[in-house]
Amino acid sequence: MRSLKKILFVVAILMALAISMSATSPEHETSRLLSQNYDRVVMTCDKYPKICHVKGSDCCNNKCVKLSTDGFNCGKCGKKCNYGKICCGGKCVNPRTNEKHCGKCGNKCNTGASCLYGMCSYA
Repeated sequence: MRSLKKILFVVAILMALAISMSATSPEHETSRLLSQNYDRVVMTCDKYPKICHVKGSDCCNNKCVKLSTDGFNCGKCGKKCNYGKICCGGKCVNPRTNEKHCGKCGNKCNTGASCLYGMCSYA
């Protein structure tokens, strides 16, 4: 039984070593997490205007954005939501007090319930 535990331990150590060796690449000094997007080609809508319509968004400042949910382009390009507000359906709302978007977009409180601190019927 002890020899089986030792063998399993050695196999686990070898697997961990193999995984860590395969995660490092001599070409890039960045971590594996950061290098995943390293070789990705970025298509901007200034050169390809139809690319945004494929994704279901609009082109603002050469980037595809969703005007219904983007806090920096809420409802139209360049319209920023103030601090503490989020973009829901193209309008800036306060999710801490808005009964139609209580805590998040589309979370409607029941009739007669109020929204406080992002929760319906808090008190």
